[in-house]
Amino acid sequence: MHWLIEFTLFTVMIVAALVALGLRNLLAAVVTLNIFSFMVASTMVSLGAIDVAFTEAVVGAGAVGVFNIVAILLTSRKSLD
Repeated sequence: MHWLIEFTLFTVMIVAALVALGLRNLLAAVVTLNIFSFMVASTMVSLGAIDVAFTEAVVGAGAVGVFNIVAILLTSRKSLD
């Protein structure tokens, strides 16, 4: 039964990564990458690496997500078209 949880988390990770690659909206891509990061943290919890999962959740999804959103909001939306 444990392998089913890991397989589900891995599947959600793959789907989130592929969706983030296909999105044209940068804010939606950042949110999708945060979902990916939380799934990585959840996978690490299921494998027993609680300290690594906590670090991934705080740094990978928390801080990096906030920095990316702030960077997107501080840029202008000029188009070359």
